[in-house]
Amino acid sequence: MIPAVHYPNLMCWLKIYKEMAEMINIEKRDKIDIITFSVNKINATTIDEIKEGVNKVFDNPNSKVVIDLKGVEYIDSSGFACFLYLHKAAKNNFGLLKFANPEPRATDLFHTLHLHTIFEIYDDLNACIRSFR
Repeated sequence: MIPAVHYPNLMCWLKIYKEMAEMINIEKRDKIDIITFSVNKINATTIDEIKEGVNKVFDNPNSKVVIDLKGVEYIDSSGFACFLYLHKAAKNNFGLLKFANPEPRATDLFHTLHLHTIFEIYDDLNACIRSFR
């Protein structure tokens, strides 16, 4: 076996993969996938990992997903574009995507961009979960 020291790019990739896995947490509750993030910003530097991680959930038809935005203080235009991409991925596989616990600044942006007319957004995670029934 060749020592990893000869593969610095591999070690860098493994570090990035580990960080990605730690960025997204997926919990199952009542057949609903609840996704939380360990980052407080959703922007161009984080959306690829988020897209990849969340999109896997929509590989299963009829998926029900809540993105819990608690603690996410900042979402830029690429973050909202990512949410629209995930919304389309959900619909293409007969799934549902909803949002819970947006911070006040994120709520303001959802409204400013009129995205509250596209997404279902709940102030409370439990209310969001109940809405699937």
